[in-house]
Amino acid sequence: MIEAQLTVDRDFEIAALDRRLFGVFVEHLGRCVYTGIYEPDHPTADADGFRQDVTELTRELGATLVRYPGGNFMSGYDWEDGVGPKDQRPTRLDLAWFSTETNQVGTNEFMAWCERVGMTPMFGVNLGTRGADEARQYLEYCNHPGGTTRSELRRSHGVDAPHAIKLWCLGNEMDGPWQICRKTPDEYGRLALETGKLMRMVDPTIELAACGSSAYDMPSYGVWEDRVLEHCFDVVDYLSLHSYFVKPTSDTSTESFLAQIESNARYIEATVAVADAVAARRHSAKRIMLSFDEWNVWYRARPGEHMKQEGWPQAPRLLEEVYNVEDALLIGGMLTMMINHADRVKVACLAQLVNVIGPIMTTPGGPAWRQTIFHPFALTARHAHGTVLRPVIRSPGWIDPKQGELPYLCASVVHDAASGRTAIFALNRHLSEEMDLTVTLRGLGLTQELVEAQQLQHADLQACNSEAEPDKVTPVPLSGIVIDGDQLRVRLHPASWNVIVMKATSP
Repeated sequence: MIEAQLTVDRDFEIAALDRRLFGVFVEHLGRCVYTGIYEPDHPTADADGFRQDVTELTRELGATLVRYPGGNFMSGYDWEDGVGPKDQRPTRLDLAWFSTETNQVGTNEFMAWCERVGMTPMFGVNLGTRGADEARQYLEYCNHPGGTTRSELRRSHGVDAPHAIKLWCLGNEMDGPWQICRKTPDEYGRLALETGKLMRMVDPTIELAACGSSAYDMPSYGVWEDRVLEHCFDVVDYLSLHSYFVKPTSDTSTESFLAQIESNARYIEATVAVADAVAARRHSAKRIMLSFDEWNVWYRARPGEHMKQEGWPQAPRLLEEVYNVEDALLIGGMLTMMINHADRVKVACLAQLVNVIGPIMTTPGGPAWRQTIFHPFALTARHAHGTVLRPVIRSPGWIDPKQGELPYLCASVVHDAASGRTAIFALNRHLSEEMDLTVTLRGLGLTQELVEAQQLQHADLQACNSEAEPDKVTPVPLSGIVIDGDQLRVRLHPASWNVIVMKATSP
């Protein structure tokens, strides 16, 4: 057994937790939309064609925000194709994923679904094949009350009140060689500036996210962020980060796989440093926040998936990653890491929601089920409310070949003053040893009582959920917690992700 300590103090805060950290992503890619959230012929379909079984699982997941309509799809999307009578909408070739797009789901349908599931939208504008003028017209269609050509067009489509979409992405991964009409950093930075200026003229209340590098290991990382922000610093609020976790080879160890938590912490901190350097050159007090608007495990369904599909199919099976316990542990650890960077990470989107590298899977005409990664996300979204406290961790560890010395314990603590509850999220990365964890909650009440405790672990790290076994991997109660005033002790299972919720019983 190994021993570890976690200490927090009410007076040492990181920041208030922005609940938009628990976002997801829906792109017109593969079966995410069609036979994912939308399947008119499905037995559970509502009057608008949306699968109610997926709707219920989305509510259970607890996602607060959803990014739409892409992704790579965004860089070739004409928003006008997805509005108006469905029988008059054009069918287009989607050059991003070599598929056929029917446009049966578009802006107004998606916004109605957002309201149904209780999520805030984060929309994107096409800065690949289109530009600033099309972006401001799309914003006018969505957000202007009425009396103009585009706002009256929306009203003629049966949507009288404006959608009031407040968060917008200025394109997607514009540095990527795979992107439709990729840009140099100066080209994109200038375009983001001018687009942002026009959009703010239409609606000055919006928030804008500029494209950062598509990944931490892009050859132009750092230079891209610096040059882009040099142009558009004054009109944007966020810089985006994207990260997909991989196992480069079949013999990559689980320890190295889980060490990607630290590499992404460095990604966040390095991006903050670049953004603040731009602010320093401008003698500006403004701070650019981060939008980690694509992140997930993705490596099994990559080979050949970007190749052209024969016959331009509709909603082909693309990027349908099947997740195991190992993946769920990494997702849980990533959530603790992002929570601990709540001072700068304000938005995050698990990519994606359904079928396409998603926590939810469906069978056309059949059931929907939770993948393993569903559970740490849902538990964290349910319990992480309030202010993030700075964790002091003392834990034994190991030396990773790439990341150096790392602790076995990853943890974050969020305190909600309104309810008096404190949520502790802890990942034991030791694969064979239990962890005797002592948690001290200073200044949060002289006496604490247990509200809830759950653990996610399985004897087989490769175990997966499936249509046949949808609950093979699921959280179970975490027992054996000993409470002594403001301190608790608990024994964590090897290779386990855990959540413990406490409540003060005295002031």
